[in-house]
Amino acid sequence: METVDIARAVAACQAITGADDAVVLSNSNKIVVRLLPGEVLARVAFDGEHGFAGELELGRRLAALGSPVVAPTDLTVHQRDGFAISLWRYYEPQGDVTPAEFGAALHRLHAGMREVDVPAPHFMERVEEAQAVLADRALSPEVPEADRELLVATLTERGKAASTSGAREQLLHGEPHPGNLLSTTDGPLFIDLETMCRGPVEFDLAHAPEEIAAHYPGIDRKLLQDCRILMLAMVTAWRWDRNDQLPNGRQRAEEWTAQIRSADSVA
Repeated sequence: METVDIARAVAACQAITGADDAVVLSNSNKIVVRLLPGEVLARVAFDGEHGFAGELELGRRLAALGSPVVAPTDLTVHQRDGFAISLWRYYEPQGDVTPAEFGAALHRLHAGMREVDVPAPHFMERVEEAQAVLADRALSPEVPEADRELLVATLTERGKAASTSGAREQLLHGEPHPGNLLSTTDGPLFIDLETMCRGPVEFDLAHAPEEIAAHYPGIDRKLLQDCRILMLAMVTAWRWDRNDQLPNGRQRAEEWTAQIRSADSVA
């Protein structure tokens, strides 16, 4: 969000909760705000650009099962001044999460997700969204043509390999990277369930650091490699979207494209 939008979003959070003060913890297309005093965390998006209702319900169900997730404080999607706001419990940070702890937490999360039934898109719908960015040159005008061709081919080929692997599919987090795992006094807890989808667990593991797979049992290594390259092509395509707001997005896209090209040359 732009600075002026952040100020308005923070004011909306304080108005809804009565908080005396607020600290912005992260900013991208959404912002995360700690509200003080009290143990409340707010996730804020522009109205109409969120999936907070489903995320809150999933968070409630998983927390009730004892899964490693941040729990919502209520299930209301609050609306004020053009923003949608969801409220979650705040946890004090506690050191770093080791690879073993990360792998165990993700395994437990997947076990809990197999126990809940909520609507969620198939992971290939996210692949198709990335393909649509590349197919629309008006939406991605700055992509070098050689890179566009590489990304389109990668999304097509690796997407087919991942979706026809025959692996068991289930509810997934969608983006369980280190930025979505908090180290707390209650142990490692996942946040940002809005990205939930259905697919093989290897698709989730592809978003985690490579060393995490060694601490997750029963992985299909070939499928994991396909998912890693597929994920890299997806996030690279999104960085080329002219509306993307991620800092240094173009530089990251170039770096990730080089990684994909290198992986393809080895394959």
